[in-house]
Amino acid sequence: MKIKWIRAYQVDLPLHEGSYKWSGGKSVDVFDSTIVCIETECGLLGYGEICPLGPFYLAAYGGGVRAGIQELGPHLIGMDPTKIGPMNDLMDRALKGHPYVKSAIDIACWDLLGKVSNQSTCELLGGRFGDDFVLYRAISQGSADDMQANVSKYRSEGYSRFQLKVGGDPLEDIDRIKAVSEILQRGDRLVADANTGWLMHDAARVVRGVRDVDVYIEQPCLSYEECLSIRRRTDHAFVMDECIDGVAALLRAHSDRGADVVNIKISKFGGLTKAKLARDLCVSLGIAMTIEDSWGGDITTAAIACLAHSTPTDLLFTSTDFNSYVTVSTAEGAPQRVNGRMSASHEPGLGITPRMDVLGTPVVEIS
Repeated sequence: MKIKWIRAYQVDLPLHEGSYKWSGGKSVDVFDSTIVCIETECGLLGYGEICPLGPFYLAAYGGGVRAGIQELGPHLIGMDPTKIGPMNDLMDRALKGHPYVKSAIDIACWDLLGKVSNQSTCELLGGRFGDDFVLYRAISQGSADDMQANVSKYRSEGYSRFQLKVGGDPLEDIDRIKAVSEILQRGDRLVADANTGWLMHDAARVVRGVRDVDVYIEQPCLSYEECLSIRRRTDHAFVMDECIDGVAALLRAHSDRGADVVNIKISKFGGLTKAKLARDLCVSLGIAMTIEDSWGGDITTAAIACLAHSTPTDLLFTSTDFNSYVTVSTAEGAPQRVNGRMSASHEPGLGITPRMDVLGTPVVEIS
């Protein structure tokens, strides 16, 4: 089996809530997603998706994805996409860095491997644990009252884990955290996610100001060292996200006892292959995980579900359902949330069928 064509499609993903806001005044109204199709000589199709959270969040942006695929794609023509190891080795030799560019291609290869072997990608990634897994809801940054109201709304839809977007003025963030904590019910979990937005002195004020609140503190500062300094001055459960960008960072955090939970974003690692490696390492080290990606629609959600559902339940802190945030559906068969939970497809591969009328005309074609 050999790759004959690689195509990339650009799709806009507007939000149900109109906009998504987080630290530093960052905001996105419409997400720029790229869906990749790999076609083999025998006519089999595999799909993947990559959707950066705007160019000002991580070192990734929509136009960069498509430029990178245009650069990388010719090297992959003629390769066997089901040989996951050699595919990743070639991508890393042909294009230094830029893991987000490789992510959708790698996901498409796993989709193809599942179709060829007639197995769900979830089973290929290790096999599913239980019937479903728990989701969190991200709460866009707003006033304390608005964020409290949004938590109440999403709890009524079955969510029990809430990620508050903070990282602004310390006193306002303390108010936000306390306002939401007042309405939490037994079994709920609250995460205050600063997305690198605080300086160390502000982060120190916040963790002191919410000392009596049962809340997880997530990525308070920009660098690993700054986050570690806050970790060492608080007894709150601690999550590292943006600074966990590979196995080396993960091992460092474990050695420093720097985090109780880490976020594994598929595209930040370069696809399912390396995200699975990080996931399996966390399992062996006993580190809890949030399995997710930077953003996306139906295909990203399907890939997240496959990795999350094949993660031991006690080590899966939570996961996410990005396709419920956006107004455009790009594929049939994608997992859908039910009472704040989700399950991976049992169908071969990712279990999705793209809506070609939504994808439109390819913006990149390589043969």
